[in-house]
Amino acid sequence: MKGFLLIFGTAGLLAAGSPELERARNLYNLTAFDQSLRVLEAIPAKDAAVYELMGRDYYMQGDYKRSTEAIEKALAAEPGDAVHALWLGRAYGRRAESASVFTAPHYATKARQCFERAVELDPRNLEALSDLFDYYLQAPGFLGGGEEKAQRTSAQIAEISPAEGFLAKAKLAEKRSEYSAAEAHLRSAVGAAPQQIGKLIELARFLVRQGRMQEADQSLARAEKIEPGSPTLMLAKADLYIKTGRKQQAREILQRYLSAQLTPDDPPRSEALRLLRQAGH
Repeated sequence: MKGFLLIFGTAGLLAAGSPELERARNLYNLTAFDQSLRVLEAIPAKDAAVYELMGRDYYMQGDYKRSTEAIEKALAAEPGDAVHALWLGRAYGRRAESASVFTAPHYATKARQCFERAVELDPRNLEALSDLFDYYLQAPGFLGGGEEKAQRTSAQIAEISPAEGFLAKAKLAEKRSEYSAAEAHLRSAVGAAPQQIGKLIELARFLVRQGRMQEADQSLARAEKIEPGSPTLMLAKADLYIKTGRKQQAREILQRYLSAQLTPDDPPRSEALRLLRQAGH
């Protein structure tokens, strides 16, 4: 932050603590991303905090090009900030998913480099470690992925969170077609964090992939008891219902989701609309 302040003087400080920035954050938390952006764009002296929030707004809107451009500026201003690096990696990852076969490898490599930088800057940042693990597990070797790297990262994750460590081990085991081990690790993850519905959702997804729909429904029912009406659970249910041929039920859930009060931590409405198209709406 010091280098940035040397360039912009007190103007950067005013932006960082300004009522406008706080207003933009509040709008972001209400998922009013367009309004948040309008407030941020009107701030004359933009600092790293402003650029990062702009990048998150663009990210939530699905404009990943502008998201990377904004967060690049945040990271340039504060090169030691792991959160900037993490969000930049996420934005580049999304660009890779939607890019052509010619440009996707470049964006994927940028995503990996950002995740690695985030972990280097903050080795105990669980979100950064988890994103880096997923990259290593899914990406081919020529893009810097690989199971050995994923396994090393899973060990780092387990040191911080046993539940997340079990989840990483489950993903590794399933990747290797070791389905009994994957299920055991998933159930250990649920046991290590019995109040976290995300682990029950992951177990349900695994059971569906194994063709065990009744057990998957039982896992979702347990999650519903813990967090009734959770938007994350609603979308997961709709996704699994589509995969198991229950499209009418999925459509009903998705309609409720689209009218629910969401936060930036919930899947975006664009994801619900995508599923709604799959459900034949």
